[in-house]
Amino acid sequence: MKTKKMDIQSLIPWTMSIFLFLLTLSACAPAPSRTPYLPPPPAQNATPPPTAALPRSTVEPLPPDASCTNDLAFIADLTIPDYTVVAPGSLLDKQWLVQNTGTCNWDSRYRLRYVGGYTLGAPEEQALYPAVAGAQVTIRILFTAPAEAGEYVSIWQAFDPDGLPFGDAFLIKIIVQP
Repeated sequence: MKTKKMDIQSLIPWTMSIFLFLLTLSACAPAPSRTPYLPPPPAQNATPPPTAALPRSTVEPLPPDASCTNDLAFIADLTIPDYTVVAPGSLLDKQWLVQNTGTCNWDSRYRLRYVGGYTLGAPEEQALYPAVAGAQVTIRILFTAPAEAGEYVSIWQAFDPDGLPFGDAFLIKIIVQP
């Protein structure tokens, strides 16, 4: 029996035919699914839903920034220590060092309000200096000493955008003498 030798040249057309056949088959196959596996939906409950309305909640929804807390810590009087003697009618530049010890950032909606004693010529409400949580800031209010001799105090408090007070109150205490 005689064996026929195959040379490489005769294999090329045969190999190319198989390659083209496989390529044609793969082009006709559907693309693999890229949708993630989703479990089947839960079985439907045979009991119909109740027709009576459920009672409404009396709890108000929380505002978007309700996750933070407001707090202010008084640190020091920077100017005009308590019981400083001042002349009647003198201009007083009072400054306090405070820290935003809450987790809310103070913005233009935060206010300082007069809450007790004498206003000493200052507006009863002012903007609270903006501060990010954890920052120390200087609060400054300009006062005018009364014309009458005596001991005076003016007490101030920080208020959040909803008008609620928070943190330490801070004050100025002066003695007016001619």
